[in-house]
Amino acid sequence: MAKEYRKREEENELIKTFEENLRKKKQGFFDLEAFQEIIDYYLFRGKNNKALHAANLGISQYPFSAELKVVKAQILSNLGEHDEALDILSDVESMQPNDPEVLLTKGSIFSLQNKHTEAIECYERALNLAEDKDEVYYNIGLAYQQIEQYQLAIDAYKEAIELNLNHEGALYELAFCLDVTDQLESSVEYYQKFIDEDPYSAAAWYNLGIVYNKLEKFSEALVAYDYAITIDETFASAYFNVGNTYMNLAEYTKALDSFKKTIELEGPSAEVYCCIGAAYESLEQFELGLKYYQKSTKIDSLYDEAWFGCGACLEKMEKWSEANHHYTKALKLHTENSEYWKAVAHSDFKIGHIPRSLESYEEAAKLDPSDKEIWLNWSFIHYDQGEFERAIGILAEGFVEVPDDSEMFYRMTVYLIAGGKFKEAFNYLENALILDFDGHTILFEFFPQLETQKALYKIIEQFRKENN
Repeated sequence: MAKEYRKREEENELIKTFEENLRKKKQGFFDLEAFQEIIDYYLFRGKNNKALHAANLGISQYPFSAELKVVKAQILSNLGEHDEALDILSDVESMQPNDPEVLLTKGSIFSLQNKHTEAIECYERALNLAEDKDEVYYNIGLAYQQIEQYQLAIDAYKEAIELNLNHEGALYELAFCLDVTDQLESSVEYYQKFIDEDPYSAAAWYNLGIVYNKLEKFSEALVAYDYAITIDETFASAYFNVGNTYMNLAEYTKALDSFKKTIELEGPSAEVYCCIGAAYESLEQFELGLKYYQKSTKIDSLYDEAWFGCGACLEKMEKWSEANHHYTKALKLHTENSEYWKAVAHSDFKIGHIPRSLESYEEAAKLDPSDKEIWLNWSFIHYDQGEFERAIGILAEGFVEVPDDSEMFYRMTVYLIAGGKFKEAFNYLENALILDFDGHTILFEFFPQLETQKALYKIIEQFRKENN
């Protein structure tokens, strides 16, 4: 503990000295290790421009340092300056052609440029040179996955796992690729072989649990995770996955226990706090759910799921303005999420921001046109405003995407009756009754008048008798 404290104090003193020199416009002299420490400090905090400045100063003092040049290339890549980064790496490679770090960095930049074939070439050249071959295979897998060559990705991920059974990234992506290629069920034997080789391997049981979870065999997943935890009581990831499995089984109190154990073992994280928030939300303890979602956003202000969770709890507490604020934050972080657009639209409607609500539903429909809820809610706003023709028009668009849904037919019946188009309404009503006769009760929610209800009841009863 004292050693860690001393190390932290030394780091703070180093950064303080460096920044004091910057303020005084003094170059100062630091050894190579100190420059690397300064750069790492800024990179860890996402301060790429300061990290770049430190790298440039370091290179001016150590012009032949390949390490500093590679780090500079990584920083430039973070800043989107990919071509300049590749130029630097090419210079370093001409001097040190067998440096695996250069090849790996080039590969990652090519991947960012969607030049996956070039990236794979770099990674394959690095394979014979790098110490952490599992990480190289993992990167090869990611590149193949990006160009949808899933079998080659699977082969690469398996190589990574053969070298390092604890490589969580490779395990996760392998399960994804096996799922995409319909090989997940048949892959259970592949994971079982690790257990056969070493029955006391916590990682092997954990990996089997992941596969069962993906297959939605939740009871088997819990058994596998339980073995992993029995072997290693400090296996935080296993506890976390147990929590997720209990969430899938709607056993939210047990999920909470597992998530809290995860925090006890590895400390707080935005992801685990978000999961705790979701568990409390599912238990309808909305204030506690909100509290943990907020804790998540404090750790990671860019975690859109946590902001959305805050909004969901506030919505259920009917605090619509606050819910709208949090939904909007989530949306700004992930503008391609149709659920976020729907949530913003609904909360806008509730607080009376009708034009913005309509615009948001339109965006949601572009992103996920097969979601009937979008069409129902979007058209309802026009219906609520007495704009029956517009409501009919929007729902008609929805029928193109969702053609055989009884609720859509019942809702169109409502709009047509409201618009005085009774003949068309009865055609839609007949289709609705054929698809789901019992769903007709929804009509009475829209027509509370007794006379209208009696008329509808007669038509529905006549249909029932004729079709029995």
